[in-house]
Amino acid sequence: QLVYPYDFRLTEKEKTSICYLSFPDSYSGGLGDTQFSFRLRQSGGQRTTHYEDDGEYNREAPLTLQRESAHYFGYVYFRQVKDSSMKRGYFQKSLVLVSRLPYVNLFQSLLQLIAPEYFDKLEPCLEAVCNEIDQWPPPVPGQTLNLPVMGVVIQVRIPSRVDKPGSSPVKQFNQENLLPAPLVLPTIHELDLFRCFQPVLIHVQMLWELMLLGEPIVVMAPSPTVSSEMVLALTSCLAPLRYCCDYRPYFTIHDSEFKEYTTRTQAPPNIVVGVTNPFFIKTLQHWPHILRVGELRMSGDLPKQVKVKKLAKLKTLDTKPGIYTSYKTFLHKDKTLIKRLLKGIQRKRPSEVQSALLRRHLLELTQSFIIPLEHYIASLMPLQRAITPWKNPPQIRPFRQEDFMKTLEHAGPQLTCVLKGDWLGLYRRFFKSPNFDGWYRQRHKEMTQKLEALHLEAICEANIVAWMKDKSEVEIVDLVLKLREKLVRARCQHLPVKEETLQRVGLYIETIIGSLPEDLQTVLHHH
Repeated sequence: QLVYPYDFRLTEKEKTSICYLSFPDSYSGGLGDTQFSFRLRQSGGQRTTHYEDDGEYNREAPLTLQRESAHYFGYVYFRQVKDSSMKRGYFQKSLVLVSRLPYVNLFQSLLQLIAPEYFDKLEPCLEAVCNEIDQWPPPVPGQTLNLPVMGVVIQVRIPSRVDKPGSSPVKQFNQENLLPAPLVLPTIHELDLFRCFQPVLIHVQMLWELMLLGEPIVVMAPSPTVSSEMVLALTSCLAPLRYCCDYRPYFTIHDSEFKEYTTRTQAPPNIVVGVTNPFFIKTLQHWPHILRVGELRMSGDLPKQVKVKKLAKLKTLDTKPGIYTSYKTFLHKDKTLIKRLLKGIQRKRPSEVQSALLRRHLLELTQSFIIPLEHYIASLMPLQRAITPWKNPPQIRPFRQEDFMKTLEHAGPQLTCVLKGDWLGLYRRFFKSPNFDGWYRQRHKEMTQKLEALHLEAICEANIVAWMKDKSEVEIVDLVLKLREKLVRARCQHLPVKEETLQRVGLYIETIIGSLPEDLQTVLHHH
């Protein structure tokens, strides 16, 4: 019905997809308000964003919170109430916030403030809200922001890449005597993991492995709320490692990718997809891992834990909750985690404490797995003394899986993790996954930039005049052009180099040009 701001351009395909994804696609008798989220592939080529500083934000934000370039997130507030004046006897409407940022808590909290007002006052309300949001500062990693909207100030901290993983968000917010007292969100994006994983706590280990390996998983849930929370909880359980596969927190049969995902002519894609329509039980039967969950209820005792069942048991329609898979885990179960969570339930520990325990466990698991890889890849970096000013910096040595495997005997995950099992098998399988590819590319890029930076520093410390003594004009001109190119690259790619280093290289270039004959000087200054 309405897109605000008006100048935000969506393709027809995107509009249609957003419409279908904004409503529950299977009958849910529940009246009232529900919230859920979806993620949508952008169609129709790259569009320029309003943010020229995208690069800067993405360099400083944690990998898991980067702004997406090819997908949109949709955050939905859906209202369904009886209304005899409507043709169907119901009022049904959704307000959807579309963003490239995965700030699920911030945007859902924002919708809780805006949507009830919007359903009441309609467009003027959106106009007022958008005017306020326009005044918000951009998200800067590491900063605490105060965001005024509709007489409330939302206060959040934007996480940064330099935060220590697992450290709790900074508690003492600068209150600056804000009146009214701000609505403080303890986290911008983290879900209540304990609540999301309630029915599968005893299988957390298996789910972590499936996510690590980028396996295709279907989450079948009774509502878009449960499906989107479960999918987002799964994709977050590898942090700080980035989950590099595709994921759809909520997916309908009208989606343009429907054919692509349900075809039996090729293997299912590396994706986690959340669905609610029972029709999917038939169309996605050939997927290797199907997690079927019921309504999430927070109760005082451990909820019924789903069982692992054979895929053949996947009956249509009356499928019971369970994990339908033939997957055998590489690592043994961690009994201590379950015991600690059970103790927490008995002692009526708050959900956020239980979630912190769970998140801590997953973080330690991921770190135990990743640290040996980090150590090995760091050993591929050339020695500092091999970096000389007048030669191109040496190459990073290639990643050899077998060499890495040999390092595991004395420096493997067993140093930091008590879990026994087939770690080697897990690494071998991980090497075939998009998550390894994404991790390796990111590291390789960072190391290449570090080499460039070290090379510039070496040039800075070199005695350029001595070097020029026995060089021909051609060699000197060649050096000027190379140094200039390096300088441009350092600035464009924001290499980790001190500003004074860059200025000194700039001065060097001027000095060298100054020593050349005048006709060459003119050419180089114009070049």
